[in-house]
Amino acid sequence: MLSYGFRPFFLAAGIWAAVALGIWIVILRTGETLPSRFDPLAWHIHEMLFGFVMAAIAGFLLTAIPNWTGRQPVNGAWLGSLVGLWLLGRIACLFSQWLPAWLAISADLAFPVALVTVVAREIIGAKNRRNMPMIMPVTVLGIANLLMHLEVNGVNIPAGLGWRLGLSAILVLVSVIGGRIIPSFTRNWLVAHQVKVPPASHSPIDSLALGTLHAGLFGWAFLPTAWPVGVLLILGSLTNLWRLVRWHGAKATAEPLLLILHIGYAWLCVGAALLGMSILNPAILASAGIHAMTVGAVGTMILAVMTRATRGHTGRPLTSDPATNLIYGCVLAAALVRLAAAVATSGTMSLLTVSAVLWIVAFVLFVARYGVMLLRLPDEC
Repeated sequence: MLSYGFRPFFLAAGIWAAVALGIWIVILRTGETLPSRFDPLAWHIHEMLFGFVMAAIAGFLLTAIPNWTGRQPVNGAWLGSLVGLWLLGRIACLFSQWLPAWLAISADLAFPVALVTVVAREIIGAKNRRNMPMIMPVTVLGIANLLMHLEVNGVNIPAGLGWRLGLSAILVLVSVIGGRIIPSFTRNWLVAHQVKVPPASHSPIDSLALGTLHAGLFGWAFLPTAWPVGVLLILGSLTNLWRLVRWHGAKATAEPLLLILHIGYAWLCVGAALLGMSILNPAILASAGIHAMTVGAVGTMILAVMTRATRGHTGRPLTSDPATNLIYGCVLAAALVRLAAAVATSGTMSLLTVSAVLWIVAFVLFVARYGVMLLRLPDEC
């Protein structure tokens, strides 16, 4: 369990994605409160970004970095300590009303600080210059987490800056890592199946797509109503859609394990476009773009990466099965229904509930199907 980062952290991400959203939908329907300094909505946002997503990011980075650097993976007691700090943060945020503010903040920030330290040590220690930029988004996530705590404790922080900055950093990681793995995996699959049109190599188009999208996202974090930010987000959406088309995902529809990565990236394009349009046209609700990027892009990409990485790193075939296809179907349906809830004029609560149930089912299925792979060696399953 503690041999590689993906094992405990992918399992933790899957469990907490279901549990935290289950708690949120119960609160939403019953009006109950939590013993937390965060109000229920702020707690929901915080735990999705800095609980669920951070666990998935940790699992990915702690598994990918040894491949990037050639160094030994963080494992054993050190890995167990990181998992313990992540769990400590979840408990501290859930019961922060019963704790001194400084203690709750310190307990929650211990994990991102430790993760940044480990990531920086491994990448810098190996002099792996290509991946040094990966340190920055993880650092920004830690800062964004702190800003959410400061805001809820009465410090004069622009409303929502913390979660917008955190989401922007996550989407930057999705766009950068997606731009590496999606064309690479697609190229390998197309070559294996003798398809002669490979994905386009990295070019100025990719740099333009990333530059406009990242500028738009961080611009939105600090200036969420500025019209130039809306223009940048729409440009970022269009250029990233162009980028996605050049990866030839349409030629790999026979393998859902690969196709889902292209669909997840498409959700990023849709979300950026909707968010940009909401800035330029107040009749379009920002929540449509935000949830297209969170439930659609982030949720789908995390499940896509966790299923593929779990199979690959445990020596199993890189092909989907009926249970995995159902996982993908549920998270995609959750995103579509959540988008419908954002634009519906009636029945919003019912749509929110259906979306939440579909999300929970997707991650419960992940834990049920992939938990055994994460906990055991291939010959033990």
